[in-house]
Amino acid sequence: MFDVLSPMPADPILSISVAAAADPRTDKIDLGVGIYKDEAGHTPVMRAVKAAEFAYAGLEETKKYVSTTGLEAYNSALLSLILGDMDLSRFATAQSAGGSGALRLGAELIKRSSEGAQIYVPTPTWGNHTPLLGSAGIEMKKYPYYDREALDVDFDAMRAFLNATPKAGDVIILHGCCHNPTGADLSNAQWDEVSDILTARGLIAYVDLAYMGLGDGLEEDCYGIRKLAVTQEEMLIAASCSKNFGLYRDRTGLIAVKTKTADQAKVAKSHLGLIMRRMISMPPNHGAAVVAHILNTPELRADWIAELNEMRERMNGLRRSLAYGLDVQGHEEMGAALARQKGMFSMLPVTPEQAAKLRDEHSVYLLNSGRINIAGAAQDDIERLSKAILSVF
Repeated sequence: MFDVLSPMPADPILSISVAAAADPRTDKIDLGVGIYKDEAGHTPVMRAVKAAEFAYAGLEETKKYVSTTGLEAYNSALLSLILGDMDLSRFATAQSAGGSGALRLGAELIKRSSEGAQIYVPTPTWGNHTPLLGSAGIEMKKYPYYDREALDVDFDAMRAFLNATPKAGDVIILHGCCHNPTGADLSNAQWDEVSDILTARGLIAYVDLAYMGLGDGLEEDCYGIRKLAVTQEEMLIAASCSKNFGLYRDRTGLIAVKTKTADQAKVAKSHLGLIMRRMISMPPNHGAAVVAHILNTPELRADWIAELNEMRERMNGLRRSLAYGLDVQGHEEMGAALARQKGMFSMLPVTPEQAAKLRDEHSVYLLNSGRINIAGAAQDDIERLSKAILSVF
């Protein structure tokens, strides 16, 4: 049976970090996979997470299954964090295996709800969006988002496309904040305009919220998603706790679906439970229980927010330093673009050949697209990093 299989190509993102790990040079800089690192290059367990794990270990009395839609204390706490004091009665929720699991659950629900719906992803977007969502059997298409020459969001092209091409009922993937891979986000005014376009044309927003709190702040990063949650009759949200809670290996996510009525939300939730049952049966509990405990314990919630702010400010400091290093050495436009971008990622305007040169000659590991994870650097790396980048131009 299995002798018909041939080797599959390595994941283009994960393979960068594998190559970096195998590099014997001591000054290597791994800017590949999207995980937060501290100044020592370590991905720590957050203080509130560690405290919640100790507390929950004493509180936990059983290891029986949770329901197919997961831990309700987690679902409601995380959705309330995202949407604030909104009425949530029209939202169906389900705990998921990370943000990826949330995206796939949503795609499966879209497929069940509308055979003809197409999903549009921005150009560029996270590398796994198209295979992950498309594997549900939905046709995937693209819309313009980022201008590599201007090094910024091409909002004119995005607006013109959304006004003309997708049909009513089609689904538009939007990055809630900290766009992956470019770091170039919509302004609040642009979010307002996108909301108006989607409403006028009957398009469905599907917001991927993987980096809440790592852009401008918890409240600020939710402006766009809250605008859509108020103005759209129907929408989907896929949220992840991997980055902002540091729960990478615990695979903790949430799918939330807004429907036209509270009764429809109950029906949608039953379908999410059936989809989960047929995919993995029951979601894992540990990460969800930790997040619920943090969000429902005031002192832990406050400490989590404080450490999240520290992480964001560290990344912002690295971004400012690298932007300054590029600016003072003659690449003002690149430096200015970097300074505007938010979150973990930035898109350097390099060719695949220049990216390979950075890896081979300077031990700077980045994707061929030019995407870098700014959190992979340390302040002591910035001077060498900026000189290495400029040396390939």
